[in-house]
Amino acid sequence: MSDIKLEAESRTEFGKGAARRIRRADKVPAVLYGHGEDPRHITLNGHAIMMALKTPNALLELTVDGAKDTTLAIAKDVQRHPVTYLIEHVDLIIVRRGERVEVDIPVHVTGEAAPGTLVSVDAQTLTVEAEATNLPESVEVDVEGREPGDHIYAADVVLPKGSTLVTDGEQLVVNISAELSQEQLEAELESDAVEGDAVPATEESGSDAESESEDSED
Repeated sequence: MSDIKLEAESRTEFGKGAARRIRRADKVPAVLYGHGEDPRHITLNGHAIMMALKTPNALLELTVDGAKDTTLAIAKDVQRHPVTYLIEHVDLIIVRRGERVEVDIPVHVTGEAAPGTLVSVDAQTLTVEAEATNLPESVEVDVEGREPGDHIYAADVVLPKGSTLVTDGEQLVVNISAELSQEQLEAELESDAVEGDAVPATEESGSDAESESEDSED
């Protein structure tokens, strides 16, 4: 994976008001930390960081305030607006060439399971350790021809070269089950509806007790 070059500026204003002004200028507040260095508060171009983070575990090469030396970093935490999903803040951790770091990589399911099956992804990501300059973007799990009752665990997943698994090997990643028939689905929905309409006896007795209490007070 090639480095993504970004320009950054030092940030001296803090607080919600300052953050709003930064975002109105199409910039994103960020914090850069790690390797024993004091945290550095910076701003990034909003469009540039949005495009960069479309690549999972992107390696960012930051130039702060036009300095000759650059800093390598990866996004550790990205805060987004709950409605617009625009990036509001980024925590960046400094990395060095040659060091290994832990990252979460998305799980992508490929292939077609056997007819009449339902494929459930229980783990959307796996945590792996890899070299900072060669971080995997994703991992593929092939379910081609898998039958009902098949399970794929983290230890079964073939990881990209140079990566080692950090997630517990017994973590269920993909579950293959039999697809419910129309009759089974209708029966399950009907059962859920009946259970939802039923009023527990404790609630009924509690309601009666409250009613009697109110009558006696009158």
